[in-house]
Amino acid sequence: MCAYKLICYDFLGPVMSEVVIIEEIPCENGDGVIAKVTINRPDKLNSLNQDVVNALKEMCSWAEQNDSVRCVVICGASPNPPLEGKRSKPHAFVAGADITEFVGKGSDEIRELFTDNAIEAIWNLSKPTIAMVDGFALGGGCEVACSCDIRIASSRAIFGTPEIKLGLIPGYGGTQRLVKLVGYGRAMEMMMTGNNVSAEEAYRCGIANHLCEPEDLEAKTMEIAQTIASKSMHTLRVAKTTIRAALDHGITEGVAIEAEAFANLFDTEDKEIGVQAFLNRTNPEWKHR
Repeated sequence: MCAYKLICYDFLGPVMSEVVIIEEIPCENGDGVIAKVTINRPDKLNSLNQDVVNALKEMCSWAEQNDSVRCVVICGASPNPPLEGKRSKPHAFVAGADITEFVGKGSDEIRELFTDNAIEAIWNLSKPTIAMVDGFALGGGCEVACSCDIRIASSRAIFGTPEIKLGLIPGYGGTQRLVKLVGYGRAMEMMMTGNNVSAEEAYRCGIANHLCEPEDLEAKTMEIAQTIASKSMHTLRVAKTTIRAALDHGITEGVAIEAEAFANLFDTEDKEIGVQAFLNRTNPEWKHR
């Protein structure tokens, strides 16, 4: 396994930091890697400060441009061992934004920070993304999870949008993406009450795709990531773009977009490779890895 730490990657070389850790996990088929991205502020419950946001944006640029990256998994760092006589911090995916950075800020400054943000960068990745959620996923953390394509949650995961308690609303797309996942009524209740949602309820209402015990969380997540990573990268990009069209268009236009994308895939080498592998009962060796 290859691992390194990244906060900024600007074509002049990496600037190292501790706030985001990227591990390159080899794909089981021997081609490419899964990028495991760990938000690493465990003493602050992995909350999003400007350093983390900048690092995540740069990670997205790196992942998009790196042809070896076939899937991105995002998680939060586990708690550090407690000091003697102290209680351990709880587990957190991301417990929200770092509220200390909101003090004294006005609309112009916040508008600039939130318009070009890391959550949109994650959402706009052409590669598959998975949120591996263990512990708190609140506020901005819930929005990070919702910006990923798939969410795998442990039984101690807790989702929530508590911004209303600060006199705010979600600002990283939560009012839009959460509605698509859970429906209007459920999203309204979550955002207007600020109440948290347990892992079991998150699974029932569609926030989490899978629910498992904490000790099984990484194995389950990587199982799904490895399965996705074994597919044609070109076809995955087309599938992601086409599925996303359902969020932006009505069904008539969406079906037309799908039909065009489906037809265009018949002009790709990977279609022929996949069909022949199926007929010959062999594993496909994709051209567009």
